[in-house]
Amino acid sequence: MTNIRIKNMVCPRCISAVRAIFVSMGFTVNEVALGVAVVNDNLTEAQVELLANKLQNEGFELLDDPHSCIVEQIKIGVIQWVRMNGQKPKLSDYVCEVAQREYSSLSKLFTQVKGVTIEHFAIQHRVEYAKELLSYSQQSVSEIAYTLGYSSPSHLTSQFKQQTGMSPKEFREMKNKNRLHLDEI
Repeated sequence: MTNIRIKNMVCPRCISAVRAIFVSMGFTVNEVALGVAVVNDNLTEAQVELLANKLQNEGFELLDDPHSCIVEQIKIGVIQWVRMNGQKPKLSDYVCEVAQREYSSLSKLFTQVKGVTIEHFAIQHRVEYAKELLSYSQQSVSEIAYTLGYSSPSHLTSQFKQQTGMSPKEFREMKNKNRLHLDEI
């Protein structure tokens, strides 16, 4: 079996797209999850190169650097944490569990590579998820704050305004809502 680390897998559709690439290349896929694919085949250099090209054409990237793999694990952990409903574990505890490493080293590496702290990255993702909920659901700001695990609606509003320059209500009323793709954050 071969574990293949892949960058920019951020949602179930990404998993489906990556699985389809592996299947189209004739590989026996054991598992595809966020950030990783496990195949029963041993890949030749030529197959890895072709796979890298096919993945890149779809917006993904093979990860071979250990630091990049850890950063990708952190990103996936943050995305999973943000999308948990209601009460959440502490972000630092969850990220440590996902990456199987001490938080201080994860935090330092992430900040060096991404240029932002894990906490700020999580805030960016929470705000983007809030934008999604404001755009496509009928939930009130209070309900969205609860869904995202904020201590209060005012806490959500404060972070939302810091990130976007407007309140959640103002965002909801906009005709053209500016949203980022998860892999752009």
